[in-house]
Amino acid sequence: MSAIEDKFNTPINLEDAENRKKLGPIFMHLFELWELDTATQLNLLGLSPSSRALLMKYRKGEQALTTRDALDRIGWLLAIHKALRLLYPKNEKLRYSWINRRNQAFSNFTPLEVMKEQGLIGLAKVARYLDYLRGQ
Repeated sequence: MSAIEDKFNTPINLEDAENRKKLGPIFMHLFELWELDTATQLNLLGLSPSSRALLMKYRKGEQALTTRDALDRIGWLLAIHKALRLLYPKNEKLRYSWINRRNQAFSNFTPLEVMKEQGLIGLAKVARYLDYLRGQ
């Protein structure tokens, strides 16, 4: 079980800035597992390309998430991760490559392409689709 899986199930009080700092290493680890480049990481977080230094601060747990948009995005990303863990508990390779696989449910685009092109709506769309799959 990876560090993100250990931490993922622990409720976090997001009113506390110190707790919001703890989210950084968690979602940055997820980005590593998904093998996302820096530009894609910034895109998924809704950040400009000039915000590269912020990623390192998140990775080190030095920067708290400060906006509702950022918290919403992280919430959807972690929901996607959780759903994939539940859908593919014994297939780690599929779990972490799923976002890069073409999917008919997304008009043959990859879930990552949907998330990048549609922003927060795309993140929600992918998470909801996985919830739908889990309910079948």
